[in-house]
Amino acid sequence: MTEQTVTYQVTGMSCAHCEGSVSNELSELPGVSSVKAVASTGEVTVVSTAPLDADAVRAAIDEAGFELVGTV
Repeated sequence: MTEQTVTYQVTGMSCAHCEGSVSNELSELPGVSSVKAVASTGEVTVVSTAPLDADAVRAAIDEAGFELVGTV
């Protein structure tokens, strides 16, 4: 199965705790195999086994308390 990698731009992350919150929420989405959030750049890279639903990604980031700006 081919993995897909998408990098999202997220605003509001400022520390390792923020990175963990975003990573935990996104990791719960179906098909997600890894998440790497970097607070200093606001970039969140998600590797998944299937295309992710944009609304689901936005909802997960909102749930973590941050805002999805778009993809990089």
